[in-house]
Amino acid sequence: MKRRLSMIAAFCLTLGCAPVASAQSEAGGAALPRFVMTNAEARDGTDLSGTWTYSIDPYRDGMAGFHGGEAGEGHRRYDPRDVDEITRQDPTALYEYDMRRSPEATLPGSWTKHAPEMRHYQGLVWYQRAFDAAPKRGERAFIRVGAANYRTQVYLNGQLVGEHEGGFTPFTMEVTDVLKEGENRIVLGVDSARDEASVPPPVTDWETYGGVTRAIRLVTVPETFVDDAWVRLERDGQIRATVELEGPGAGGKAVEVGVPELGLTLSGETDETGIAHLAAPAPDALERWSPETPKLYEVSVAAGDDVLPERIGFRTLSVEGDRILLNGEPIFLRGISMHEEELGENPARIMTEDAARALLTEIKEGLHGNFVRLAHYPHSEATLRLADEMGLIVWSEVPVYWRIDWENEATLAVARGMVAENLLRDRNRASIALWSVANETPVSEARNRFLETLIGDVRRLDPTRLVTAALLSESQEEDGTVVSEIADPLAASLDVLAINTYNGWYGGLPLEEVSEVRWRSVWDKPLIFSEFGAGALAGFHDPKLERKFSEEYQADVYRETLEMAREVPFLAGMSPWILKDFRSPRRQHPLYQQGWNRKGLISETGERKEAFGVLAAEYQRIAEEGRE
Repeated sequence: MKRRLSMIAAFCLTLGCAPVASAQSEAGGAALPRFVMTNAEARDGTDLSGTWTYSIDPYRDGMAGFHGGEAGEGHRRYDPRDVDEITRQDPTALYEYDMRRSPEATLPGSWTKHAPEMRHYQGLVWYQRAFDAAPKRGERAFIRVGAANYRTQVYLNGQLVGEHEGGFTPFTMEVTDVLKEGENRIVLGVDSARDEASVPPPVTDWETYGGVTRAIRLVTVPETFVDDAWVRLERDGQIRATVELEGPGAGGKAVEVGVPELGLTLSGETDETGIAHLAAPAPDALERWSPETPKLYEVSVAAGDDVLPERIGFRTLSVEGDRILLNGEPIFLRGISMHEEELGENPARIMTEDAARALLTEIKEGLHGNFVRLAHYPHSEATLRLADEMGLIVWSEVPVYWRIDWENEATLAVARGMVAENLLRDRNRASIALWSVANETPVSEARNRFLETLIGDVRRLDPTRLVTAALLSESQEEDGTVVSEIADPLAASLDVLAINTYNGWYGGLPLEEVSEVRWRSVWDKPLIFSEFGAGALAGFHDPKLERKFSEEYQADVYRETLEMAREVPFLAGMSPWILKDFRSPRRQHPLYQQGWNRKGLISETGERKEAFGVLAAEYQRIAEEGRE
C-alpha cells in the first residue's frame, strides 16, 4: 500500500472497537467511529470555541526529529508545560516554540483568516488553549470536534487521546481518565496536506480551508449513555427507533423513546450488546414533513440517567419508475448546489446558523427552491438542521472526487469511514433524501468496485433513503441531433441517476444549440441534472458580444439548458452549479476570477446576477404548473 493504514481504522483498532448492531455490525466491515454521540450539541459540557493560540509547523517539527525519531523536548508543541517559566528557571533550556505566547486565533474558522501569509498555507498547524473542568464521579468526558481539515491529533494535558483523518465529519475522543480538576490544556495538531491517496486528493476545484472549521466541545455524559439514536418513519407505516447505549450498564437496560405531541411512547430493553430496536404504528395524527409543511417533533430518548433530546421530522422516500416519491407522491426537485462558504469578501468556512440561513433563504425564497445539493463533502450539522426547519430537501455527499486512488485499500478505508461518520451523524435529519457516494469519477473496474463498496455501506447503514452519484455522460450526433446518454455501469446500482452537464460552457457545442440536445436512458430511473451552468463576474456586462464571464452569457446558458431540460421526460430534479461564487485556487484569470470560481448565481457578497432571475422564474413556473 502507498501509505499507512487509515487513521480512523488504526485508531479504532487500537481501542478495540467491536461492531454493534445499530451502526457497526450493519456496516459490513466499514471503518466506523468509536463513538457516534448523536446530537452532541444538546449534551452537557463546555464550549471550547473562542480564542486559541496557534503555531505553524511546515516541517512537522513537533511530530518528529530531523532524523525521524521522537520530537525532542524543545520541539513538542503538545507539551502542556509553561515554556517561559521553564526558561526563567533554567536559562540554558532551549525551546523552539512557546504555545502559550503564540499568536491568537478564533476557532472555529479556517486559518486562511488568521493572517494574510496563511492564505495558501498547506501543512501542519498546532492550536492550544486552557480550560477549567470539574470531573464528577460516575460521569464520562469526551472531546468532540465538529470538523478539522484534514488530519488531526488531539492531546489533553500532554497525552495523545486520538487521531482522525477527514476534513468534514465529526470525531469524538474519550478523555475521562485524562481530564483533571481545575486547569486543563488541550492541543490540536491539524495538518491540511493531502496526498494522492487522500479523500479528496490534492487537486480539487474548491478552497482547502485548513484548520478547525466547526465547533470544539468538552461533552459530559453519564457512565452509561445513549450514544446513537435513530428515529424514523419507514415505508410500512411504522415509526422505528434504533438505540445504542454505551457503557458498563448498556445491556438489559430499559429504553424509552417519546414523541409527546403525538402521545407516542416506544418502550423496550437493550440486548446484551446494548442495542434496542423499537417500533409502533404511526399515529393517525402524524403530520408528515415536506418542503411545504416542514413539521418537526420534539423527541426524547431515555435510558437510565440519560435523556437525549432531538427534533425530528417524519416522512418517507421511494422511487417509482422515473419519479422520486416523497410521502408517496411525486416531487420535482427544484434546487441548486452549494459549497460550505459564508457570504463575504474573505470567507473562512465559519458557518454559523445565521451564515447558513442567509444562503438557504436565497434558495427557498429567492429561487423558489425545495432542494439543495450540499457539495462536495458533508456540511455542518447546523446547516442540516436548518434545512429540516426551513423545508429544503438535501443531497448529502462525501468527497470521493475526481482522481481517487481506486486500488488503494487504505484510501477505501478512509472513504468508508467518511460515509459512516456522515450517515451516523445525520440519519435523523428529515431533509436528507439522497446520499451521494461520488462526483465526476472516470469509469474503471477498480473505481466500480470502490464505489460499489460505498453503496453497500450506505444501504446497510440507512436503507430508508435514496443513493446517487454525480456521473459523466456520453454524447454523439445522430441525424444532425446531439444525443446524450448515461453509459456509466454504476447506474445499475443507484436509485437516482445524476449527471453534470456543461454544454455551452465546456466543449465545442455552440450555445444556441444547447436547447436542441436530447437525452435518452436505458434505465427506468429518475435523473437529476446535478450540475450545469456558466461563470459570470457580477457587474460585468457585454450584451453585444455576449462573451464568457458576462452576466448575459451566463443567463443565456441557463435559458438554453432549461429549455433542453423541459424535453427530458425522466428528469426528476435539478441542482445547477452553483448558488454563490466560491474560492478556488485553480481559477486565476486576472480580470474575472482572481481565485474565485464565478459560476455562482450570486457573487461572494450576495449580489444577484441576471441568471438568478432566469432560474427563479423557471422554478416558480414549475411550482405553479406542477411538473410532478
